Amino acid sequence: MSAARTLRVPGRHGYAAEFSPYLPGRLACAAAQHYGIAGCGTLLILDHSESGLRILRSFDWNDGLFDVTWSENNEHVLVTCSGDGLLQLWDTAKATGPLQVYKEHTQEVYSVDWSQTRGEQLVVSGSWDQTVKVWDPTVEKSLCTFRGHESVIYSTIWSPHIPGCFASASGDQTLRIWDMKATGVRIVIPAHQTEILSCDWCKYNENLLVTGAVDCSLRGWDLRNVRQPVFELLGHTYAIRRVKFSPFHASVLASCSYDFTVRFWNFSKPDPLLETVEHHTEFTCGLDFSLQSPTQVADCSWDETIKIYDPACLTIPA
Repeated sequence: MSAARTLRVPGRHGYAAEFSPYLPGRLACAAAQHYGIAGCGTLLILDHSESGLRILRSFDWNDGLFDVTWSENNEHVLVTCSGDGLLQLWDTAKATGPLQVYKEHTQEVYSVDWSQTRGEQLVVSGSWDQTVKVWDPTVEKSLCTFRGHESVIYSTIWSPHIPGCFASASGDQTLRIWDMKATGVRIVIPAHQTEILSCDWCKYNENLLVTGAVDCSLRGWDLRNVRQPVFELLGHTYAIRRVKFSPFHASVLASCSYDFTVRFWNFSKPDPLLETVEHHTEFTCGLDFSLQSPTQVADCSWDETIKIYDPACLTIPA
């Protein structure tokens, strides 16, 4: 693995890291004081170059920030979510913010995602209040609220293929597929027998999703037959906090965990674990693949560091 470029942010514990879809080397990180239990939060906008990682902008919020997503139609705009039940809209071209605050959730908002399909500019949020909400960022009120989960919602993700379709993962041990047109749940998958902390949608297959759970396993789900997983990946020793499919390799994904590691997998191989990266000393919560560089990954941890690096397994053909 190439040497990681590291930025230490004292007093800030990283929750989410997301590469810009527009600008190579630009990264957003959502962070919180005191492990997100108390105190404020910070949105960090970083630029990565040969000389290292530098902070371009930072915005403070009066509660911990748990997730961040970039706009798909404006390179300067992002949305975050926080422990006070709010979503915030930020503009990196402006020194202060937020431009807009969205207040409807009644408990912590743990997940936000900006829609991926053309012709749609929507944000989905998942909360500990057991609801999912869909927002048009130009409007203060949510477009619709989806109920059905019986516990905390940890993860919400748009389909990169099907307009108006998104997935959610919850402490109620289910992965759910929703459709805005149907205004309700399409599929309920009892994916694990423990809390599910993360889910992601394959960029190359509209029917394939992955879940990561407290049982330390990753499971792949084919929506055409959800009776059993199409793959299971074992190796983590504590809960899996986030999972991401590669945007460049159809069968490669990455996961980060409370075991402090990031692991890279190729689920099409008989021996799927490609690499284990052990460069954090605390829970590793944020993880993303670069959309511009096929080999570049970013992560962030409760050890107050953000890292950008090129895992060895991605620099050789998968």
